[in-house]
Amino acid sequence: MPSVSISGGVGGRAPAAALLDDSERAFERGLVTRFSAEYEQRRRQEAAAATEADAAVADEAGEAPLVVELAEMYARDNARSHHTDQYELVQFGTPVLRRGLPFFVALRFTRPFDDAADVLRLQFNFGPQPSVTKGTCVILPVTQQQSLNDDKRLWDVKVHHQDGTTLTLQVQISTVAPVGVWRCVVQSSRADRRDVRRSYEHDTDVYVLFNPWCKEDQVHLEKEELRREYVLADTGKVWLGSARRPRGRRWVFGQFDDAVLPAVALLLERAALPHALRGDPVAVARAISAVVNSNDDRGLLWGRWRGPYAEGTAPHAWTGSVAILEQYLRSGGRPVRYGQCWVFAAATVTVCRALGLPCRSITNYVSAHDTNRSLTLDKYFTRDGEQMACGPGGCRPDVCWNFHVWNEVWMQRPDLPPGYGGWQVIDATPQEKSDERYRCGPASVEAVKRGEVGYQYDAPFVFSEVNADLCHFIEDNTSEWGFSRLSINQYHVGQRIVTKSAEKDDDEGDTDLEDITSQYKDPEGSHEERLAVLNAARFLPMARCHYELPSTENHDVAFDLVEIENVQLGHAFSVTVHIHNKAEEQRTITAILSACSVLYTGATAHRLKRANGEFIIQGGQREILRIQIMPQEYLDKLVDHNLVKIYAIASVKETRQTWSEEDDFPFINPKLSIQIRGSCQVGQTSQATFTFQNPLNRLLTDCTFTIEGPGLNRPKVIPFRDVKPGELVSFTETFRPRKVGDRKLVATFCSQQLPEVSGAATVSVQP
Repeated sequence: MPSVSISGGVGGRAPAAALLDDSERAFERGLVTRFSAEYEQRRRQEAAAATEADAAVADEAGEAPLVVELAEMYARDNARSHHTDQYELVQFGTPVLRRGLPFFVALRFTRPFDDAADVLRLQFNFGPQPSVTKGTCVILPVTQQQSLNDDKRLWDVKVHHQDGTTLTLQVQISTVAPVGVWRCVVQSSRADRRDVRRSYEHDTDVYVLFNPWCKEDQVHLEKEELRREYVLADTGKVWLGSARRPRGRRWVFGQFDDAVLPAVALLLERAALPHALRGDPVAVARAISAVVNSNDDRGLLWGRWRGPYAEGTAPHAWTGSVAILEQYLRSGGRPVRYGQCWVFAAATVTVCRALGLPCRSITNYVSAHDTNRSLTLDKYFTRDGEQMACGPGGCRPDVCWNFHVWNEVWMQRPDLPPGYGGWQVIDATPQEKSDERYRCGPASVEAVKRGEVGYQYDAPFVFSEVNADLCHFIEDNTSEWGFSRLSINQYHVGQRIVTKSAEKDDDEGDTDLEDITSQYKDPEGSHEERLAVLNAARFLPMARCHYELPSTENHDVAFDLVEIENVQLGHAFSVTVHIHNKAEEQRTITAILSACSVLYTGATAHRLKRANGEFIIQGGQREILRIQIMPQEYLDKLVDHNLVKIYAIASVKETRQTWSEEDDFPFINPKLSIQIRGSCQVGQTSQATFTFQNPLNRLLTDCTFTIEGPGLNRPKVIPFRDVKPGELVSFTETFRPRKVGDRKLVATFCSQQLPEVSGAATVSVQP
């Protein structure tokens, strides 16, 4: 036989594994999965055979344990009392239950249960290594006790009814039970032969969730209207836009979809949270904030802050969380591309509500990202008024997001002093590491308001997001460190903090906005607000070193950057500064005005226009500086969200007074109108027409519609033709409702030139 040599190293052939294509790798993974499953099945069969042999011996002696023929978990019946009947998994026979409530299970045996002679146990297992001492294995002996234990922290079981060979049991779930997937095992033996047992493992997963309806549960919410909004509502809004013009973006949370709970269970495994801690909402919320992003744990979403998005879905093209979680589940847990803060936050709402953890999304307009824990947001400019990408010495700069979206979850905080429970901030957007992982919170909103930033978790970071003072510095050769301070603004950051109201739901406008700024901070400049800032500074060495206010004794020229309110996409806009010389003498003013397109994170994308000059204003006189920017100067330079940042910088030669200010605004996109034709019935084909007008004098290409509605239509992406300049677009699509009641239909139109036109409508579905 000829010899065969296999060479390696430089010039040799690549290892065989490197030559595998995707299909071969998939086949290999399939083999591994199947072989592993078959191996485990063989071991189970061996164990079952041994048990049957023991039982046969017992049978001969007339001492056979009970044999379970059938276990019925009454998924649908139990769901009604557990407020889980909307979960689609329930319709497929999967029990979805809440802590602190009893549920029914029926067991059918080959002979009647004899309480005196038979020993019957229910065992509930959680995780790969169930442990009684850790609360992940619960063993409940079945007796003829008359009632369940009054202490809802304890699991318990009682016989509800016996009819021949069928035994109906009522099981109470502990209010501190870990949430997630449990498995049920029925064990039987004879009282005088406990060493001979039979085991019956129910083949269906049992999902146990937090229970906001239960007073003994840490996540209890008092009012039913709040539970309807923050636990049961499967659609809502995420707020984008600007502080002066917030825009509610309709989102389908879809927490009841049959793909969601399995995907959430996978995410909790990826979070590496010990199974014994999964009954603690503080630990679970912190884990969720880490695993919704994929930075360090193969989590749900891959972040990307600007295009192109060719390798995935653009953040603005999503209409809801279901498609994201479905893709994650189908891919075996591969992170989904792409998300931004508002997508991270919307997906977090879905994950939390699916687990029964009350949750809402929060938008902070002009949100600080303080990188050095100084409680200040420092920006640096060149002598020409251009913002610098890095600070002195190339240090990592602070960032000011035009808006940032995070989440609040509701829970009591037994780990904090009384008064700091209620709404807690968590943030899944990967900004800074906390305990070596990209996560944030839960941080008590009340602690943030009081400046008590020493309490867990990540309260200093959240406090800076809403309360940091904005400092502008400009290059200065006369300064010992190369920069001098232009201005400090105590009122710029955290301009407005909003969420969707629990009392309203507006498809046509944004009257359902709820301003909750006062829950995070006292009025800007008030004694209470300054006190909270100084209180927070006590905990942060960098803040103690840098917190000071500049002198204003020589400021005799007043500057005012005019805020830009509403600009329709495709229209011109102006940047205007009013100047008033309050002194009797003339003043020489040097001024710079600039406008640039920015990502919503505050990072500059493109310069649109810049103007500078020097002029003299006589004593008591006023002057107006203005630059106008035409559509052709900005349309090709806009990025996601169509945001523009304005900077104005000025100095007074005679008094060395300096001033700077900034503003931002989004262009207003057209609205997508949705018209439902005729009445809608379950199982019957219905039609919806989607209409909008192209506001641009240019062709729209690579056009798609994305349509989704819980109980109406699964997420669907529909390619569409090019749209002509100024064209009125009308598109009709059919759908087949699956559930009765008022349902939301959400749609988004996307193109290369016009990235997002969205709309929503309520559809009333009849039986």
